[in-house]
Amino acid sequence: MPLLILSLSMVLIGTGDVLAAGMAEPWQLGFQDAASPIMERIVSFHNLLLWIITVITIFVLGLLAYVCVRFKASNNPVPSKRTHHAMLEVAWTAIPVLILVVIAVPSFKLLYYQDVVEDAEMTLKAIGRQWYWSYEYPDHGNFTFDAFMIADEDIDAAAGQQRLLETDNRVVVPVETNIRLLTTASDVIHSWAVPAFGIKIDAVPGHMNEMWFRVDKPGTYYGQCSELCGAYHGFMPIAIEALPKDEFEAWAKQAEEDFAQASPIDVATR
Repeated sequence: MPLLILSLSMVLIGTGDVLAAGMAEPWQLGFQDAASPIMERIVSFHNLLLWIITVITIFVLGLLAYVCVRFKASNNPVPSKRTHHAMLEVAWTAIPVLILVVIAVPSFKLLYYQDVVEDAEMTLKAIGRQWYWSYEYPDHGNFTFDAFMIADEDIDAAAGQQRLLETDNRVVVPVETNIRLLTTASDVIHSWAVPAFGIKIDAVPGHMNEMWFRVDKPGTYYGQCSELCGAYHGFMPIAIEALPKDEFEAWAKQAEEDFAQASPIDVATR
């Protein structure tokens, strides 16, 4: 009940706008609102699967109910002696295969869409460390910065900062831009995950993984490391601020001055 009252009061006072910008809400059911083409396709595929499993569940439940009533001892005192039925055996083999094909085709298309980076307009590199993230912008002056979680006592709730999700330096990206995401790690396996973007990609030491995303609208989006990486695994959030392209370019120019540049050796070996 206290959580329900809190969630209703947050909507009434207007903080629902903050929650809608890419983070979980109290009492939320289902996905966060999609903020990228990948997430939109994931939601669509999820809805297709939901219909399929609902139909299968209802059919199996109805079949079990029919069998329980039709073949109970009082209605069927002398059970039949049949051992197999050719058409039934073909049906219970072919129908599941067809269902799997219906599921597999959009599944493979979605995996291919997520994996293939076409016409990337910029590159962002995320490096997992114990227990924070480092970021590099090789296409915008090659600057780099670290992003640490803001402690509870330093959270500015009035400014919309979110407990356990806010970082001292946000990742800033332009909207309506195809962004190549590179991930690696310097110690153990981490996972860079932002639910609103439909992204969850491992950051593995000595290995470079690649994915892409495109943010549809400006806003603030949150994620977290989704691979158990040690004692402070739950305290290395991801905070992303999506800006219009002109505002991003202005930010990038200022960031070149604010953050130390990474050397070419660092970019290649981190």
